Amino acid sequence: MDQNELNQARTNPEFLKFLDEKEKLALESKDIKELYEVLDTLLVLNLNEDRINKVYINILEIAFDQIEERLKENRLLNLEDDLHYIRSFYEHAIEKWSIDNFNGAKELFFILTQIINDKKLTDALKIHTLSCAKNITMDQFYEKKVNNQQDDNIDEKYGYFILNFSFDIDNYLKQNQSLWDQEYKKMEHLLK
Repeated sequence: MDQNELNQARTNPEFLKFLDEKEKLALESKDIKELYEVLDTLLVLNLNEDRINKVYINILEIAFDQIEERLKENRLLNLEDDLHYIRSFYEHAIEKWSIDNFNGAKELFFILTQIINDKKLTDALKIHTLSCAKNITMDQFYEKKVNNQQDDNIDEKYGYFILNFSFDIDNYLKQNQSLWDQEYKKMEHLLK
């Protein structure tokens, strides 16, 4: 969308009514995918910040409730069925990390490593967890650990997550196994 189209969308009463209805229906049905579409639209159009925050909080509440339900059923999350729940949990961890709440972010990343059935993502989340354990800021993480080159072979389901690193993941995890074990012992109570 160009600037003119954005301005038209921001002021189009029919579109804004449609967006309101979409949000209302998504909340009623607890459809996190639809709520993310509303959120993404609000962000692109740079609409009311309070509304953006409200939609984001609703997404988190729904995601946390749904994750809890799956865990009560002893079901691991997978990217095919639970992508938006995983995404919201991950984004919440990233948000904590971005304000240097290392412990809060570390705990959320750690929990994700234990409830997701996807080795590639779990390994990446272990790197996130270890980085938070070492009090590495997000800026430092991006500068020193993340490979910012576009990976055209990456599956679309991974698009919301940082998975490309400037080192061999398996070697890194082996080198940091003792730290992982220490952190696991500190946080395993979170899994009960």
